[in-house]
Amino acid sequence: MSGWFRRLRRRPDPPAPALWAEVRRRAAWVGRLDAARDARLQSLAAHFLHDKTITPVAGLELDETRRALLAALCCLPLLEFGAEGLHGWRQLIVYPDAFRVNRSHVDAAGVLHEWEDELIGEAWESGPLILSWADVESDLAEPDGGFCVAVHEMAHKLDALDGVLDGTPALPRDWQRRWARDFQRAFDGFVARLERDEATALDPYAGEAPEEFFAVCSEYHFSAPALLARELPAVADHLQRFYGHSPFADRALPR
Repeated sequence: MSGWFRRLRRRPDPPAPALWAEVRRRAAWVGRLDAARDARLQSLAAHFLHDKTITPVAGLELDETRRALLAALCCLPLLEFGAEGLHGWRQLIVYPDAFRVNRSHVDAAGVLHEWEDELIGEAWESGPLILSWADVESDLAEPDGGFCVAVHEMAHKLDALDGVLDGTPALPRDWQRRWARDFQRAFDGFVARLERDEATALDPYAGEAPEEFFAVCSEYHFSAPALLARELPAVADHLQRFYGHSPFADRALPR
């Protein structure tokens, strides 16, 4: 019985060397990792490919390389957090392009409002993660542009692990208290700037809600960390600790 259990819990094999070399070539965030973090990401990606169902829809086809790329991008935010960040959901759904979802809301007067949203990504708290492949490719083509939809949606998954989607992931108590204080202060300041119609260096979508602020800042940590550090130094410090060293930390600020 014990031998059977060990076989059942055997770690999945890492991606084949040639396949991973192609992932490193196409994803600059991966290609810039040092050897230790690259090995860690390979292990995480192997868990992802073994444990998650990747479902292309609307005519999209995903070959082995595309699936490995998706696994690597989704696991980038887990380099320090670990495979525990993959808990609580089973499926990645991938559309060829932006997709539409139906929304509804009952206001305080009891009136039902219904509308459609066009999205490039979505993360359900206890359901699938959904991505637009066209936007994943766009991020891969401009890895230092401030955007990475896979990181954004995985930040929501990490945020939801403690049962509350509020921009504060599960952390040790003292750190969580400092995180909540610093992020709330930065979020309030960012929203105040938007309300004054001031231009912001970061995507204004960060002002939608605290959870979106965390997810958007997570994108900048990986793709434009110098810009994030200049605009929101306290937030950048927390994300540096949470995610580890950004692959683009040595890049100069965009002009």
